[in-house]
Amino acid sequence: MEGLKIADGNLVVYVHPSKSKSASDAILSELSSQLFKFSESLDGVLLAYDVDIIGTLGKILPGIHPYFGVKLKSKLLLFNPKPNMLLEGKVVKLSQQAIHVIVLGFSSAVITEEDIPKEFRYKIKRGKGYYVNRLQKQHKIKVGTIIRFTVKSFDEEILHISGSLLPSNTGSALWLHTNSEDGSQDDRNSKKLRIDDDRLESMQHSNGTINGEIVSLNSDKKSKTSKKRKVNDS
Repeated sequence: MEGLKIADGNLVVYVHPSKSKSASDAILSELSSQLFKFSESLDGVLLAYDVDIIGTLGKILPGIHPYFGVKLKSKLLLFNPKPNMLLEGKVVKLSQQAIHVIVLGFSSAVITEEDIPKEFRYKIKRGKGYYVNRLQKQHKIKVGTIIRFTVKSFDEEILHISGSLLPSNTGSALWLHTNSEDGSQDDRNSKKLRIDDDRLESMQHSNGTINGEIVSLNSDKKSKTSKKRKVNDS
């Protein structure tokens, strides 16, 4: 899926001396607290991570309490959709005014009436609303449909996406695949667009960096509940 990248880079997590005997737990706590938040230093929303400790630093940060830095070799899965990127998501609600979508299970997206093609008509059948293309009757969008849409904007603070179905390569992902000129090629593209839970965790193929820079994170924060990856002590 566009907007996703796996970044290899170096991190430095600063840990309070009182946590020196459990540095691994402190590091995991800090990384977990960053999950599903937009980070300017990482240039994206952190979705998953895999790290190895490669050394410690004796650097002391300015302030009342001294901190020591732990250097990490990291592989991070980041999400940062940009305008005109192509995303996929599941329709969770729709009306005549808008289509509401969930992307990757955590980010909400909305496609308003002005970004829904005129050939799509909103209908109600058996009390349930859906969209149908009046020119291509089999092209329907309803609750549960996986749709492909382009990004108009992304609110980094609330992780909300504004999308559009106006481009010709958008709409129901299943319909687009079935009616593509090259079904096999579209199937390969569709697989690339989808990210399941296993791939979120495995992150086996690298295609990005953090500009070769060392990114600093302060570990003196409360962590949020999340699935933690094992950190190898060294």
